[in-house]
Amino acid sequence: ENIVKIFSEDGMGKVVEIPADMTARDLCQLLVYKSHCVDDNSWALVEHHPLLGLERCLEDHELVVQVQASMNSDSRFLFRKNYAKYEFFRSPLTFFPEHMVAWCQETNRAIPPSQLLKNFLATSSCPEIQGYLYVKEVGRKSWKKVYMFLRRSGLYCSTKGTSKEPRHLQLLADLEDSNIFTVITGKKQHGAPTDYGFCIKPNKGRGELKELRMLCAEDEQGRTCWMTAFRLFKYGIVLYQNYKIPQQRKTLLSHFSAPVRSVSENSLVAMDFSGRIGRVIDNPVEAQSAAMEEGHAWRRSQRMNILGSHSPLHHSSLSSGNFIHIAQLWFHGRITREESHRIIHQQGQVDGLFLLRVSQSNPKAFVLTLCHHQKIKHFQILPCEEDGQIFFSLDEGATKFTDLIQLVEFYQLNRGVLPCKLKHPCTVVAL
Repeated sequence: ENIVKIFSEDGMGKVVEIPADMTARDLCQLLVYKSHCVDDNSWALVEHHPLLGLERCLEDHELVVQVQASMNSDSRFLFRKNYAKYEFFRSPLTFFPEHMVAWCQETNRAIPPSQLLKNFLATSSCPEIQGYLYVKEVGRKSWKKVYMFLRRSGLYCSTKGTSKEPRHLQLLADLEDSNIFTVITGKKQHGAPTDYGFCIKPNKGRGELKELRMLCAEDEQGRTCWMTAFRLFKYGIVLYQNYKIPQQRKTLLSHFSAPVRSVSENSLVAMDFSGRIGRVIDNPVEAQSAAMEEGHAWRRSQRMNILGSHSPLHHSSLSSGNFIHIAQLWFHGRITREESHRIIHQQGQVDGLFLLRVSQSNPKAFVLTLCHHQKIKHFQILPCEEDGQIFFSLDEGATKFTDLIQLVEFYQLNRGVLPCKLKHPCTVVAL
């Protein structure tokens, strides 16, 4: 057995003993059971290097003990939601803009979306991602803009403009023995020209800065394209299998009428606070009482935090049950606008990723923070009073709700004034 320590977003750690052949997906499942979260296959294990300012999500099939062996003493595993893990299988065209994808045989015709992924996964084809990237010069502070090509055989830069003649190509990094990381402290720590940094890090290295290949894209879409292509070229069909396994498991499980769990896990209840409609809970009575207890505890601790006792909203909102939202996964309390951006970035920037928070400018109001087309938008939810009752609305009173849960459930089904429906709640779990 091997000891692994996992941290949640709030900095709390949990020590688990795992066998040497345990994959990242299995460990996520174990943590999901232990911490009563809802398993929707979007949990991920993140390899986080605070000193280097880097992190990456482990692929589902990677062996945790092996990855741990390659990490420095200051680095750690985080348990986090990542809704974008396989998003490129669902909408490849948004991930691979036409101007960035070349086929080595230079066909001029556009490749249909269904074919695009097949060609990426088929070892016989030679797809290639191309475009300008900033690269940090080794051992220096300066960055240089260079035309790059990513192929199965590695990342190359052109020594002469955009030429891809073999004599002008220089190998910068191979994919085989390295991994790709998001740079989270690019501008501050590395003097990066943009916020869209990523990095290729050799597995065998000692984790020193000079071994890292620091790169920078012009925008989020560019960075996502290079990083996704790296994963596809490195793992190929294994990624597709990782993506398919949970879906197959779902169909298998639906054949059993009773929940498939061992006796020791019988005390665990499928707790779903995400406000999604029509979810069946294995043991409704137990789940309901647990949910209510959790809600009461939360309400007691948060009651004073959110609405100061002198607030005029205080009494009316408490009496009308407006406090229930506090037990919801999507409710993040008093966090700043910047903090809400950070959480959305970390959890995958997919359409419909959302959270609710207390407004900074108006303590009686709330804000819905929503991601759409990789942009983050904020909508103020204002309380309005009618016949002595408080309602909440985000479209100036046209659509009114008695509490925030009702509001969220409505916008999960109807777009209304929003750019898209609410789909994935941003979740912070306590391990």
